[in-house]
Amino acid sequence: MPRNAEVPPQRAADDGEYKPFWLREKTKEMLKYGYPLTMQFPRKSKELADEMRRCMISIYKLTVELDKKCYKKTTTQTLDVELAVLRELVVMASDKDYYGGKNQPPLSMHQREVWARLNDEIGRLLGGYLKTLKQ
Repeated sequence: MPRNAEVPPQRAADDGEYKPFWLREKTKEMLKYGYPLTMQFPRKSKELADEMRRCMISIYKLTVELDKKCYKKTTTQTLDVELAVLRELVVMASDKDYYGGKNQPPLSMHQREVWARLNDEIGRLLGGYLKTLKQ
């Protein structure tokens, strides 16, 4: 989605037909990619994997809440914070310095890049959505 693109409406105003909330759809894509990866983390990284899963589920819950709420500003800010935490956890899970010289990190650099792209896309959608709320 281009940077200057408008955020699509949550629901169609004219025809009454429901259109999917793009932020939630992109969050689903990120969950489908990231959740199985965290299930394959080694036992010593179980706590990190659990926190990443909690964060992804929290982001998904917030997108559902955002779709249903009337007052959305605090929910979008909370969602923004959760997304920032998940970004840092993804970096941590792929950082060799965090795991020492002997052990490989649970995420490869390729997996980190793909996940970062998905998170960035969610972040761009969220930023555009925040701009529409401020107007």
